[in-house]
Amino acid sequence: MFNDLQPITFPGVDPDQPLVIAGPCSAESEEQLLDTARQLAANGVKIFRAGIWKPRTKPGGFEGVGLKGLLWMQQVKKETGMYTATEVATHEHVNAALDAGIDLLWIGARTAANPFAMQDIADALRGHEDVPVLVKNPVNPDLELWIGGIQRIYNAGIRKLGAIHRGFSAYGKHLYRNEPQWHIPVELHRRIPNITIVCDPSHMGGRRELISPISQQSLDMGVDGLMIECHCDPDKALSDNNQQLTPDNLNIILNALVVRDTHVSTENLSTLRQHIDRCDNELLEILAKRMRIAKEIGTYKKEHNMQIVQAARYDEIMKRRVKQAESLGLNPEFMKEVMQAIHEESVNLQLSLFEGKK
Repeated sequence: MFNDLQPITFPGVDPDQPLVIAGPCSAESEEQLLDTARQLAANGVKIFRAGIWKPRTKPGGFEGVGLKGLLWMQQVKKETGMYTATEVATHEHVNAALDAGIDLLWIGARTAANPFAMQDIADALRGHEDVPVLVKNPVNPDLELWIGGIQRIYNAGIRKLGAIHRGFSAYGKHLYRNEPQWHIPVELHRRIPNITIVCDPSHMGGRRELISPISQQSLDMGVDGLMIECHCDPDKALSDNNQQLTPDNLNIILNALVVRDTHVSTENLSTLRQHIDRCDNELLEILAKRMRIAKEIGTYKKEHNMQIVQAARYDEIMKRRVKQAESLGLNPEFMKEVMQAIHEESVNLQLSLFEGKK
């Protein structure tokens, strides 16, 4: 599965540089689209994005201009020579976008979370195997749901297939509009090694001042491209105005980005990696020993009719280990997560003993 995925490339777009997709959150008027596109094209951007249909959290907001926006996108392509991209959420959107000559489609986070909607879009894409499609991560951090959506599009015959990492929603106030949770796209790449992954720093940060650092971080993490919202007059944008850049500001950010060399040999790291392997082996042996002791403790608790969880003991261990970790230069929050995971597994082992399982 997924072994025959193809990279998302376009003639005239340098495959050795990160893919850059830029343009306004929403198509608002023909003048706005053309003004933004002309500036982006003059700065060397090759792929122009704009939302034609806008799924809003609450009704009453700007929900896009609809079909007439596709005519404006055609004019952008005709005048600037840029490739065009838009979001689709229904069978009808796919048909209309492809009929209008849109070059790249993406599927939004809300749609990606709905298997019925993903299958509807997949059915519409059958017979259009050459169109590139990007699937945003679902709103919540659910890797299996993300992979399932990608698989539905793959099963429709699409091979120029990629993913957009736009971060994940979290309750309450946070630095980011959507938390990066980089371990999830890293695991996606491990599971589907040849998939194209694009980062959306606009939706991840939610504020234009965060776009530059997130873009650099994403390239350092090895993503293949960036999708960035850009507007000729961001403060007057009808949707997501706080996270949109001017074309000139985008140009400054792109020129300042450091693209890491992926062709440098890692041979000189072999000794250090051998050390890492030995450390990992020792960690596993120690963990296995710890779990054996936890099992013995579970047997004792069962024989003496004791409760499995001893809250005071757990609290004591947690505080002591976190303090030890800090003295060794380790992140205390990281150590809390490690100790919580170890404790949960120890409890699970003891529960199995109480239930008569081996």
